[in-house]
Amino acid sequence: TKPAMETAAEENTEQSQERKVNSRAEMEIGRYHWMYPGSKNHQYRPVPTLGDRASLLSSPGCFECCIKCLGGVPYASLVATILCFSGVALFCGCGHVALAGTVAILEQHFSTNTSDHALLSEVIQLMQYVIYGIASFFFLYGIILLAEGFYTTSAVKELHGEFKTTACGRCISGMFVFLTYVLGVAWLGVFGFSAVPVFMFYNIWSTCEVIKSPQTNGTAGVEQICVDIRQYGIIPWNAFPGRICGSALENICNTNEFYMSYHLFIVACAGAGATVIALLIYMMATTYNYAVLKFKSREDCCTKF
Repeated sequence: TKPAMETAAEENTEQSQERKVNSRAEMEIGRYHWMYPGSKNHQYRPVPTLGDRASLLSSPGCFECCIKCLGGVPYASLVATILCFSGVALFCGCGHVALAGTVAILEQHFSTNTSDHALLSEVIQLMQYVIYGIASFFFLYGIILLAEGFYTTSAVKELHGEFKTTACGRCISGMFVFLTYVLGVAWLGVFGFSAVPVFMFYNIWSTCEVIKSPQTNGTAGVEQICVDIRQYGIIPWNAFPGRICGSALENICNTNEFYMSYHLFIVACAGAGATVIALLIYMMATTYNYAVLKFKSREDCCTKF
């Protein structure tokens, strides 16, 4: 019939138009591939329909997003930052209070003349101000290293699509590696220096324990057990009295200043050790991230050519 023939003619016309559109699209794609040879690896997918879009939006759930976010967390830098903050806080806070207690013990018992320990008081006051600067610096430096860890981890794992690092970014990462190594060596010296007052207070405490022991208690030789603080070099040899013996030394060990200063120096030394461990972790993390970024940049340059 005539209507059936007209319908068939219209269908043939639509099919021919679709073939022309497809052939034109294929010609454009071929011309684009000829002009840009590097784009042949790209895969062209059809535009998803409304149902496909809904399924794509609903496919990545909350669990997958959380796993993806957790994959970009620099756990090594995070642990190092927590350990660094804790160690620096213990070292600075406990060290500041312990230094003040040490000055009080020296002024009351070992050096009654103010001019004898005037230089020591100035040095301790300067060290307290240095402690303030150390705490502020490492608070900022820890945050910067943690941010750099997030940056390099996201770059290495390519969580945000195709990532291109720059020479400036690699230079900044290399600068952090060098600075962290320098700070690590410096904090090894700080850790060794913080062990000196612990050793000094331990000697005084062990001498007091000898005085309290039953073998020496009640004998005439108790007054011959002495501690000479001048031999440590913190006060001059002409300081008076500079040497405490017997029951007077035992009374010093029973004071709150001695007890608190001794234990605070131990905690400060432990905080310095924790900071050294944190800087070692920072060294490994920053060195690894810098090496991977440098290797990736070379690989990208090779693929371009």
